[in-house]
Amino acid sequence: MYGSDSINDDSERTAFRKTEKKYKLYYDSSSKSSKKKKQPRPVDLSEVIDFKAISESFDRNGDLRAGVSKLECPFDRPVFCLDDCPGFYFIPAALSIEEQCRWIKESLMSFPQPPNRTNHNAIYGAIHNLFNAAKNRQVLVKDETAPAEDDSVSVDINSQNHSWACLEELDSSVNGDSCKSVSASVLLRKLRWSTLGLQFDWSKRSYNVSLPHNKIPDALCQLAKKMAAPAMAVGEEFQPEAAIVNYFGSGDMLGGHLDDMEADWSKPIVSMSLGCKAIFLLGGKSRNDEPLAMFLRSGDIVLMSGEARERFHGVPRIFTDTEHAEIGFLEKQFSDEDDSFYLEYVKTSRININIRQVF
Repeated sequence: MYGSDSINDDSERTAFRKTEKKYKLYYDSSSKSSKKKKQPRPVDLSEVIDFKAISESFDRNGDLRAGVSKLECPFDRPVFCLDDCPGFYFIPAALSIEEQCRWIKESLMSFPQPPNRTNHNAIYGAIHNLFNAAKNRQVLVKDETAPAEDDSVSVDINSQNHSWACLEELDSSVNGDSCKSVSASVLLRKLRWSTLGLQFDWSKRSYNVSLPHNKIPDALCQLAKKMAAPAMAVGEEFQPEAAIVNYFGSGDMLGGHLDDMEADWSKPIVSMSLGCKAIFLLGGKSRNDEPLAMFLRSGDIVLMSGEARERFHGVPRIFTDTEHAEIGFLEKQFSDEDDSFYLEYVKTSRININIRQVF
């Protein structure tokens, strides 16, 4: 899902892969000095659709760029569509600054909490209180002399062989020969996904209803129902049953894929963007179809339903530099000392919450 592009011959690439490569983060290697900070290679953004600019232009004079239309519906904010992609809806600045901050905090504090699963489960088992442990500069310690855990069972970090420890306590409290440790800050930076509601089994690419899970928080359900309304048939209401939270750092990408594990594709995926600005690619039903590129900013919401669910899509780039990240308002909101660790994280990260109706 995340990673680098290892193919070098453009003749072997699909149109989608070529566009991914076009926008992917590369560093300028012209400098021979290892002491000089690497600079991102310039990228041509002139063809990227900017719905913020489209919305501002429409508000000023009613103009829309070719191929984009405004949905006529009883909704409290503008909803834009792509004429050639039925079922795709873009809602710029759908979330208030307060809502963005709330869901950033929830994504870091609450959503990775067991019984929700994360990418760390396979190696470390269930990890509690990861964000607070990173904030407090703690390390996760596993005693290698303890009996091995069954891979199918979540590990409680409060158990005898898996616990948090302060860095200064590590040398004196544990035997270095029999313990392995990893810092919470490293684990937080390597957090790539968490799952809410019905749990998704990545190895089988299906939902596993037998796995322990909590329902999606009510406030998030109500928000998703409200935002999904433009994509729903008259008289129907979106039923949030599962969500996948993706965490991106500088250089991370989400390769072209389909979200095809839900039973009814007429129901939308509600996708919320938080943090640093990104480029989103929306392709066709084949990877050989050239995708459209568009900016995703913090607070934007995308809905994909019906035919749009059949199209490959992905995120080849997030912007963490001051010029392009466009998170000044979040930095101001998180400027209090109590929120400084959120600020440190969000300055170089993007979070995406995508909410689904499974059945």
